[in-house]
Amino acid sequence: MSRLSVVIVLGLIGAIYARTLPDEYTAWEGRIVGGSNAAEGQFPYQVSLRSAANSHFCGGSIINTNWAMSAAHCTVGRTVANTIVVAGSLLLNAGGTTHQAQTIVNHPAYSSLTLANDISLVRVATPFVFSPTVGSVELESNFIESATGAQASGWGQTTHPGSIPNHLQWVNVDIITLAACRGAHNAVNAARVHDNTICTQSPVGVGMCMGDSGGPLSHAGFQQGIVSWGIACAQGFPDVFARVSSHRAWVLENTAN
Repeated sequence: MSRLSVVIVLGLIGAIYARTLPDEYTAWEGRIVGGSNAAEGQFPYQVSLRSAANSHFCGGSIINTNWAMSAAHCTVGRTVANTIVVAGSLLLNAGGTTHQAQTIVNHPAYSSLTLANDISLVRVATPFVFSPTVGSVELESNFIESATGAQASGWGQTTHPGSIPNHLQWVNVDIITLAACRGAHNAVNAARVHDNTICTQSPVGVGMCMGDSGGPLSHAGFQQGIVSWGIACAQGFPDVFARVSSHRAWVLENTAN
């Protein structure tokens, strides 16, 4: 695929929202490519966002007992009646606790055209009960230029085209500078690498894919990013995330109760 035609939104609902995006976008429905099965308790903050019919459409992360965080492109247009949050399970088909959404807060400056400010919050009707397999993640407060050994997790496709895993996957990636990220993309896509995004680089055959949207990028015990978009799938181009440190004040203000 050419770089000009394969910018993809990483959620299973991407195809729904693709009609609002420019022609340069091709919506994905993907998963992590080249990853490994997560261990019990390895990512206690990872959640699965699902429809009322229990169909996974995006990932997310627990930030306190009442709130989960995800990507705005995952939740824009959704109702609380058709959004549930499942915590504490590595598997899509079994286990975990189910929490009905009570409130959905999309970033007021989110753009479906540029994917700027691609972050949202979901308040659950019944609190998360913390345990070895359910817990919150710390939010990064500092602007990280680059780092090695970051971790991304999700239930995205493991091949493209290909299958969706039942077991939560994770992968090691490196955080790269915004300049390097923009330089690796063409001009159209580089314009969507905003100052409040964060990018990762990994070898060809390793990276994010459809269905991983909204999931966490973590490093050194802090969540650094929220899966937003990329070039389908794991072709060696940087993946792009909403930068948590840039949105931390907004998150804390909106999740105080």
